[in-house]
Amino acid sequence: MSEHHATLLWSRGESGFGYKEYSRTHDWTFPRSGQGVQAAAAPAFLGKADCVDPEEAFTAALASCHLLTFLAIASMSGFVVDRYDDSPVGHLEKGEDGKLWLARVVMHPKIVFSGEKQPTPEDLARLHEKAHHECFLANSVKTEVTWA
Repeated sequence: MSEHHATLLWSRGESGFGYKEYSRTHDWTFPRSGQGVQAAAAPAFLGKADCVDPEEAFTAALASCHLLTFLAIASMSGFVVDRYDDSPVGHLEKGEDGKLWLARVVMHPKIVFSGEKQPTPEDLARLHEKAHHECFLANSVKTEVTWA
């Protein structure tokens, strides 16, 4: 259906290449938009705290996909969303095989609606469930995605 491209660039520079020596900092560029992001490993894995790490990006991407899908479904259902504010949390855990993985992403959306048609708690739960089931990224990963 469609392709989505990114370019990653890392260079050793003048540093050595011992495990604790080399920089984890690298650049992500998205050719379609020209946007760039300075990325690195998480600080726990010798990365820089002022860079985006892959776990944060994964968490944000899942939550962003949910947000965009939620907005589409809310609009098609006749609701008017004025604001959607979320602070998702990705949980890195050790799996049964001993390997680390992002086992869960918990979203905490706060949504403001306007207009005469206001969702009931049941409507809101249905909108989130449908958004989850239609989200391209949630359908692409084994990570548990929930909202509180």
